[in-house]
Amino acid sequence: MPNCGSQIILCGLPVRFDTYSGCSHACKYCFVQRKNDISDIETKESAESLLNFIQGKRTAETNWCDWDIPLHWGGLSDPFQPAEKTKRRSLECLKVFAETQYPFVVSTKGKLIIEPEYLELIQKCNCVVQISMVCSKYDILEQGAPTFEKRLEMVKTLSPLVPRVIVRFQPYLTEVLSDVLECIPRIKDAGAYGIAVEGMKFAKKKPGLVKVGADFCYPEKQLKSHFDAIKEACHKAGLKFYCAENRLRSMGDSLVCCGIDGLPGFIPNEFNLCHIANGAVVEPTERMKMVGTAACFKALEQTSLSTEKIKNSSFADYLGKYYSNRKKTIEEMFGRKR
Repeated sequence: MPNCGSQIILCGLPVRFDTYSGCSHACKYCFVQRKNDISDIETKESAESLLNFIQGKRTAETNWCDWDIPLHWGGLSDPFQPAEKTKRRSLECLKVFAETQYPFVVSTKGKLIIEPEYLELIQKCNCVVQISMVCSKYDILEQGAPTFEKRLEMVKTLSPLVPRVIVRFQPYLTEVLSDVLECIPRIKDAGAYGIAVEGMKFAKKKPGLVKVGADFCYPEKQLKSHFDAIKEACHKAGLKFYCAENRLRSMGDSLVCCGIDGLPGFIPNEFNLCHIANGAVVEPTERMKMVGTAACFKALEQTSLSTEKIKNSSFADYLGKYYSNRKKTIEEMFGRKR
């Protein structure tokens, strides 16, 4: 069944869905491979489990959500990677999405999505397609994936057929600023709706980086300078700009950075730390106030005492206390402390 990870406290679309574990794109920067061998590709979620969620069935991790929250498909593994050609797990799920019209956001670099049998289904879906592609200099870092130019062709093919295509400059390396600025008009011409950007996060300390949580990142001031230039170029070209960098999230045209803002039927969860820390007035749903809806936060806790606390809490109470107990840290995380 679709579930939640640690992004539940931050993300507007925290319910994730992955048809595979592992990924043959083997991008050198992939955060998943820090803890897992991504070369071992196995099937994961099925069309049956997807349909169960769509029909309203919930697990302990998702019982806080009683509306048709858009699913984020492909957050940990590309659903249209080469393995799909034989395993076809994602094709079966596309059939469910097309039949039910359930809203989703799918992230991919895989060219299978524009093969005829996939294209026939995706154009019947209620979806936002995100294509990760920064510039041609990344081709050497993504040797298992289609080149930047081939992904640009994917944008051209998909953009007339789906509600929106979002290009992800994720992760962004500061040395390619001039390259991405040159790419932005081409991305607009290909039919994209907007661009989402987030700085690279490094596992090890390097000169010029700062510690943010468990990662080493570019300094906020440096990223803001780059993102200002990218935002200006996006708006000049007629593209929306979304910022997935938590410290600079408020720079984006929406605090929900996946590009669903204003789309009918795409209702995110705004009762999260991103919105609260950025001063948005948000309220929990009645379901979130019910005891027993906090199990989604278990990834944040490690002790048996904490597990018991979660069991006896509601989503709303847990998130409120989490924010109160860590307010300074959270405000720094979202760049609210200067």
